[in-house]
Order: sequence, then structure tokens, then C-alpha cells
Amino acid sequence: MEGATKGEDSVDQSSQRFAEALVRERVETRLAAAGASEASRGAAIRAMLHASLLGIDSHGVRLTEHYCRMLDGGRLNKNPQLRFEHRGAGSAMVDGDDGLGHYAAYHAVEVGMALAREAGVGAVGIRRSSHLGAAGAYALAGAEEGFVTFATTNTDAMVALHTGAQKFHGTNPLAFAAPVPNARPWLLDMATSSIPLNRVLLHRSLDQELPEGVAATPDGFPTTDPHAADLLLPLGGVDYGYKGAGLAGVATLFSSLLTGTTLDPDFIPMYGGTDISTPRNMGHFVLVIDPDKFAGSAVFGAAITTYLAGLRASTTRPGGKVMAPGDREWATLAERQTNGIPLDPDTVRFLDL
Repeated sequence: MEGATKGEDSVDQSSQRFAEALVRERVETRLAAAGASEASRGAAIRAMLHASLLGIDSHGVRLTEHYCRMLDGGRLNKNPQLRFEHRGAGSAMVDGDDGLGHYAAYHAVEVGMALAREAGVGAVGIRRSSHLGAAGAYALAGAEEGFVTFATTNTDAMVALHTGAQKFHGTNPLAFAAPVPNARPWLLDMATSSIPLNRVLLHRSLDQELPEGVAATPDGFPTTDPHAADLLLPLGGVDYGYKGAGLAGVATLFSSLLTGTTLDPDFIPMYGGTDISTPRNMGHFVLVIDPDKFAGSAVFGAAITTYLAGLRASTTRPGGKVMAPGDREWATLAERQTNGIPLDPDTVRFLDL
């Protein structure tokens, strides 16, 4: 399959399932009780439901408990006042005011689209933010409005370099989305590690073994035991991990170096630390491109339609099936809107379902 996204982060299909509206209501109740402002919690719910409905469960509503704890502890500003500053014809910086990262990121997409309508491109850095969630949520937000959109973030170090035995990069996702006429957007959302940390935590909750070659013990030896896993391996695994390690550096370049925020090894850990009151000063980056300012929207629309038709019709080996980036996610969305969202036991407990 070309362009696999985070469908592999889904919870076991035998998990309990709940209707989207009920899950949304319970998440809203929890975040409101924790004091999150209406605007910031609305953005968080939008991003988490995006993840839970598209099968990216590691970044979905299971994070509600973590966000509530950070709001209670003071790490997250309950009522952030977003600000942005134009830095050039097609560039800007957004200040997230230490609130929920989803709020700052969606705002950055809005700023980027406004810039792109004038300049053709809108490059927006974000500073003083927090955990981003699924980067694809923000790329998709731009694509749904007709823009080619890229979103990324760096995160706290938990991934070894190729042949390394030290946490250096974060899982550092790269997400891209593009509009497709009369169809769902083309969507690629991938971690630059073999798996995200939240998948390890999800497997611990479910007491399920990890796949081979995605995680290692503290001394660098590969393991499938989620309870023993400490290091994540870069995309490409043991033999080709230099590719994932290099791509992780791309996320750091855009999200930290260009925005003047925190490097991967310098973050206060998202999990496991005793300090839940100090903001983490996370940086993110969004790039929004208006196809109309290049070949033109009509030309682009015809071209991507032709490209995707050829991709999906390409020859496969026996039993194979070629899918475009996003195809798996849109199928999962349709299935979960019909049959409900599967949730792990810890999330069911916290949401009182």
C-alpha cells in the first residue's frame, strides 16, 4: 500500500464501541469540568474526534484524561488568548499562550489560508504551544478549504537515531493533505518513528504485544513487550532507520529551529514526570499553498484526479490492493460513524461510559 498513515494505531476491534455523539458529549463534559475555555476545548474535541474516527486511536479521545490532568496541574492555560504576528508577505508566527495545542494549530491554518489567498503560500510557525495530537487534522482542515497543506511538530525525545541507543528525536509527525474535486482529500499523516509512543501506551493498556522492530529496551535491544519498551526505533527499523531519523530532523527544523522553541531532548516529558505545572513551549509549523496561484485550481483538480485514478488502478501482486493516502482512513470513518468508536478500557473508565 502506498502512503500508509496511522491506521495501524487502531485499538483492537473487539473493544467496546460507542456512538460519536455520546463520546463527543463525554469529552466535552470532562474538558469543561477541567476548566478549558469553550474555544480551546472545541478545537481539542475536533482534533481528537478526527483521530478517533479515522482510526488514529493513539491520538484520539484517549488523550482526554491526560489533557484534563495538565489543565488541573497548571501546565495548560485554561483560557489562552491567541495572538499572531505577520513576519512577511507569506509568513506569520502564532503565539499559543500555553493553551491546548489543537487551538493554536487550527488558528495557524486559518492564518495560513488568509496569507495564501494573497501571497500564494502561507507559512506559519507556532510557539508557546502544547501537545498537537494528530497532525493530519490540521492538514485536512486546509485541504477541505481547497488548499494543499502541510503540518508538523517536534516532540520530546523518545526515538533513537539509526544504530543509536539514546533518545534523541521525538516521534515528529509529517502530515500532508490536498483537495480532490468531488471526493475526500488526499491525506498522508505519518510519524517518523516506526510507531508513536501513544501506541506503546495503548498496547500497555490492552496488554497486547508490539510488532517486531518498532521499539527497544533502555539498552537498545529490540522488544515486542510494551511494558519493557523504552526507546522507539526510527521509521525503517533496524536496517533502514536512517531514513526515519533524517525525516524526524525535518520536523525539528521546521517546528523548533524556525520558531525558536524547544529542541526534542530539552522538552519536559509529556508523561512520567512530576512537573505538570510548567508549560512545555512546543513549536509547530503549518504551510498552506493555494493551487490557484500556481497552475490554477482547475488544472490542479484535474491533475490530482487523474493521478489518483492511475494510482488506484495500478497493477498489484496477487492478493494485493493499492490504496491512495487517506483511503484507509475514509473507509474507517464510514465504518465507525455506523458502528461506533472502539475505546480502550482506561478511556471508557475516565469518560464514564
